[in-house]
Amino acid sequence: MFHTECSARRMLDHVTSRWGIWVLLRLHEQRPLRFYELRDRIGGISEKMLSQTLRNLVQDGLVWREVEPDTPPKVAYGLTPLGGGLCGHLAAMLDWIEANAENTGDGAQPAGT
Repeated sequence: MFHTECSARRMLDHVTSRWGIWVLLRLHEQRPLRFYELRDRIGGISEKMLSQTLRNLVQDGLVWREVEPDTPPKVAYGLTPLGGGLCGHLAAMLDWIEANAENTGDGAQPAGT
């Protein structure tokens, strides 16, 4: 499963990339979003990184992309059913991290002690 050419590993790399989780969670909060709306909801992400992250998540089947034939074209993004299912787990993980963030660092006890 974790061979470098494994599709599951590639998807995991995209989801857990620096921006992947944030893109997915923002689309989970409010969907669909246009490119600039999404960029404005994710502090610190460049347009280049957002474009690359979205491209990867679309290729993985987690995010859909729709182009409206206007001038200039309007592009919207949202979660596929697969991406929506994943976001439930990501949101739960984020809740766990927020609840336990104060218990990390110096003095943390190993599991089972």
